[in-house]
Amino acid sequence: MAYTVTENKSWFKRIGESFAGIITGIILIIVGTWLLWWNEGRTFNTAGAIKEAELVTEDVQDISRLDPALEGKLIHATGRADTKDTVRDPLFGVEVTALNIERDAKFYQWKEESHSETRKKLGGGEETVTTYTYSPAWTDSPVDSNNFKDESYKGRNMVLANVEDKTFWAENITFGAYRLPQFLAHSIGGEQPITLRNVNTDSLAQVVMTPTGYTPQQIIHVQGSSVYVGANPNNPAIGDVRITFSQTPPADVSIIAQVIRGTFEPFTASNGYTFSRLEMGIKGVSAMFEDARSDNNIMAWVLRAVGAFCVIAGLGLVFRPLSVIADVIPILGTIVDAGAGVVAFLIGLAWSLVVIAVAWVRYRPLVACGLIAVALVFVGLSYMKGKKSAQA
Repeated sequence: MAYTVTENKSWFKRIGESFAGIITGIILIIVGTWLLWWNEGRTFNTAGAIKEAELVTEDVQDISRLDPALEGKLIHATGRADTKDTVRDPLFGVEVTALNIERDAKFYQWKEESHSETRKKLGGGEETVTTYTYSPAWTDSPVDSNNFKDESYKGRNMVLANVEDKTFWAENITFGAYRLPQFLAHSIGGEQPITLRNVNTDSLAQVVMTPTGYTPQQIIHVQGSSVYVGANPNNPAIGDVRITFSQTPPADVSIIAQVIRGTFEPFTASNGYTFSRLEMGIKGVSAMFEDARSDNNIMAWVLRAVGAFCVIAGLGLVFRPLSVIADVIPILGTIVDAGAGVVAFLIGLAWSLVVIAVAWVRYRPLVACGLIAVALVFVGLSYMKGKKSAQA
């Protein structure tokens, strides 16, 4: 059943909130500007480290024995990431010979979802109607129902066992005659479900909140790769918990890393940036460096988009009082809000390009000049947009 909350804000309250939002807007602009600047340096230096690493990498065909001649060298090699260790989850007693065991817990909880509709009122006021709906679902963590809006749903969530997600790693993972360190091993994928057999239900019973009328053993069910805590696995109830186990078996991998005393460390380039890489399967050295460059470029564009979004959002908050003031006549406020949004976008994009260009002056002077020219175009467009709005 839906629950609605109606909130009315006066024009004066909205103006106060919009002016307070200017501070948040300025912070967003500063954060976005810093992120854009830092990202360009990170991208350039990472690319430099990759290029330097590629020049000195030695392709090694045989890793079946420790080779003293490779000490301190950056190598590319392919082989099997393997272990003889038995990995164990101490709470459940699950144990396998694998690179790791991963425990993933899900909780059956009431979830609150909301949908808001805002209507402007003559005189600058605003009415917001928020509809809250509730439904049970499996969640990644327990949901605090004490904060729910509908009083009838407050406090209805509980969990029968508060179990954390956790990954247990083998201490000794080999790569031929070498030991594979954890920073590389954590990049190994290919998880597979564990068929559970001997689960320590007595140990688990100590952390289970047993419902009235049941014993801990009656609500702990082992099903395939999962342990289900609840009265009926086929009919989940609020508070039930499902814990699924998977393992990462030995696998063929390809690495680029520096040989140090029978194991590996990241390569440190002359600019201070480090580089190492592990990929699944048999990958050639050229393909691995190409993948590294591609990942660096993708990360660069993702962070550029995030930085530009922060700047544009910040400018939107700075310009927000203009549209709120104009909301005395709702249609006028809507027009001003749309115009301010366009101007914030153009100026924010121009500012982002300028920051990137200035950062590139040191690294890529020719490209920097081109970016500055594009930025000036956006500044001109925003000026013309503002001039047309003033004339209107």
